[in-house]
Amino acid sequence: MIKFNVPPVVGGELNYIEQAVKSQKICGDGEFTKKCNKWIEEKADVTKALLTTSCTHSLEMAAILLDIKEGDEVILPSYTFVSTANAFVLRGAKLKFVDIRPDTMNINEKLIEEAITDKTKAIVPVHYAGVGCEMDEIMAIADAHNLRVVEDAAQGVNAFYKGKMLGSIGDMGCYSFHETKNYSMGEGGATLFRDDTFVENAEIIREKGTDRSKFFRGQVDKYSWVEMGSSYLPSELNAAYLYAQLEKADEINDNRLATWATYFQELKPLQEQGLIELPYVPDECKHNAHMFYVKLKDMAQRTEFINHLKDNGVSCVFHYVPLHSSSAGKRFGEFSGKDVYTTRESERLARLPMYYSMTEDDIAKTIDTIKKFF
Repeated sequence: MIKFNVPPVVGGELNYIEQAVKSQKICGDGEFTKKCNKWIEEKADVTKALLTTSCTHSLEMAAILLDIKEGDEVILPSYTFVSTANAFVLRGAKLKFVDIRPDTMNINEKLIEEAITDKTKAIVPVHYAGVGCEMDEIMAIADAHNLRVVEDAAQGVNAFYKGKMLGSIGDMGCYSFHETKNYSMGEGGATLFRDDTFVENAEIIREKGTDRSKFFRGQVDKYSWVEMGSSYLPSELNAAYLYAQLEKADEINDNRLATWATYFQELKPLQEQGLIELPYVPDECKHNAHMFYVKLKDMAQRTEFINHLKDNGVSCVFHYVPLHSSSAGKRFGEFSGKDVYTTRESERLARLPMYYSMTEDDIAKTIDTIKKFF
């Protein structure tokens, strides 16, 4: 069976983990964490990056930093992972779901303004499949209404919008380094800060509500509890694993892009015949081949398609069930305007195997199996 995902391994992970163990500093914010932070800061051109235990926790930190309270409203797409919503629901926010664009599966920037009320505090665009949302327009809307923007760039590491790395454009960006992502530390994430507005408070929240980071920098002679917070620092062992991959980020990226390009080129005739739809990447976006999906006619055909691939030894899965259709989504939010595309497009989409070092034989078999379906 061709697996849907295989976590990336580049060869240096165990060596760096051993170095971390020998350093006798395996809790958070050791040398490998600092190296990962610096890599992100330089690559994304941001003021600060802080490694976290997950993208979920990165989003939770963002909600705390924005001082989201009971009754505040947050605008986001319904077609996203539950963590995007949970981070703000935990703070008491009401969710305002906005329809997606059928071409990129990202939030429809043209519909955001209609969802804004006097209770709106933030916009949370999600960069689906590592393809950037229309960030210029989203930032202009946020500026006009004095709103904050938190980019859910879980899938967007090393992907760009108009030359800017995803996660670096809004007030904050949130990355994932889960085992299913392009670069992995098992479980992990990072929070990016465009400027220094939230950095000091972020360090405090991430360090259990203490000014411990200041103490280690010699800015205070002792550290104490100064704010609410939690423990969002990943183990140094996880950071060591990740750093080995960040060092080979371009190699991983090029390999995935080559697989993506092969899928696209070989399946393009099926799109030209009107049998499937392939991913769309706007000219202003540089994606990272986080995933490759095809869209079928409807849910019934997608089910047949997925079963056909599995019966022939190829793993294939659908993706998110729109949050607004779930029991919790109905409790904690509402759909703004009409659901024209969110449900319809989500029911058509099927994801193909995609991972670093996927063999040419496995790629060819996947493509051949798809062609035989039609």
